[in-house]
Formats: sequence, C-alpha cells, structure tokens
Amino acid sequence: MAPDPKLDTSRTACPSSHSTANKIGRVLWGACWWVLFRPSPRILFGWRVVVLRCFGATVTAESRIDPTVRIWAPWNLTIGRDSSIGHHVDVYNVAPITIGDHATVSQYSYLCAASHDLADPTMKLTTSPIRIEHAAWVCAKAFVGPGVTVHEGAVVGACGVVTKDVPEWTIVAGNPAREIRKREINA
Repeated sequence: MAPDPKLDTSRTACPSSHSTANKIGRVLWGACWWVLFRPSPRILFGWRVVVLRCFGATVTAESRIDPTVRIWAPWNLTIGRDSSIGHHVDVYNVAPITIGDHATVSQYSYLCAASHDLADPTMKLTTSPIRIEHAAWVCAKAFVGPGVTVHEGAVVGACGVVTKDVPEWTIVAGNPAREIRKREINA
C-alpha cells in the first residue's frame, strides 16, 4: 500500500515548534544531566534538587529524585514536598508536569505530556499538562498520557495506561486503565 500523499512529515513541511532558546536549554540540560545529575550517588537527593533548580524546576528540598530519571525540560517540572520519582522514570514534559506533595511515581513509569495531531497532514505536535496530585501513586511501568490528572490519593496500577483523569482516592489498572476499587487508608 502506497503512503497517503496528503501526509508529509518531512522537516520542511513540519518544522520544529520549539524555539531556539528551548533547543539550547535542552542541549545544556542534557550535558548537565550526563555530567552532574546522572552520575550522582543515589543518596544525594539534595544535589539533584539543586541541579534541577538551576534549570528552572520548582522542586522542594524534601523531594527524592533518582539519578536515572530522564527529564525533558526541567523548567516545566514542579514537584511537591516529600514526593519521589523512582529509577528510570521518563518525564517527557514538553508541557508542564506537576507532582503534588507526598506523591510517588514508581520505577520505569512514563509521564508523556505530548502527542501529535493525527488529523493534521504534518502531524503537528500537541501538548497538554499532566498533574499527579497530593498522595497519588503512579505504580511501576505505568503510562500517563497528555492532559491527564491523577487526582488526590488515586493509584495507577503497575503497567496501567491512563489516558483520562483518575478520580480522587480511586485505584485504576489495565490497558486502558479502568477502575478497580476505591482506595481506603486504614487509620
């Protein structure tokens, strides 16, 4: 089957929507990630907070971010008190990603704040912010898509694929994620 002639994703038809300043910032961040962030010992959470702040992230001193976390644009990242991002998490924050207080994003998860307009002949980049609210948990290998809010206390189960908001204090799992039950905290 021949490709549709109306679809053109060449560099000339589909130039980058990112500014030169954005591109330079990402190059500088990438170099600092390799030299200052990634090789830091796991226990130096404070050091990584300082490095992220130097690139415009809003991160509290109590945040715990693993050195293997990949962050696309630190200036689009906000992390609350006593929150953590586990090892090998991919934070593709073309649009802002906000992680509330006491929230956890577990290992190998993917927070993806961008996609492409499939109806556009150049497949234009689309972006939409992600919010992981207070006391929420994104479990291992979960995917959270553009524009999604994981509301307060909600849980996205391991390997879950979330493309719609998750109501507060609800546990979802699966692909696509569906409600499993309400989350209750034993006092």
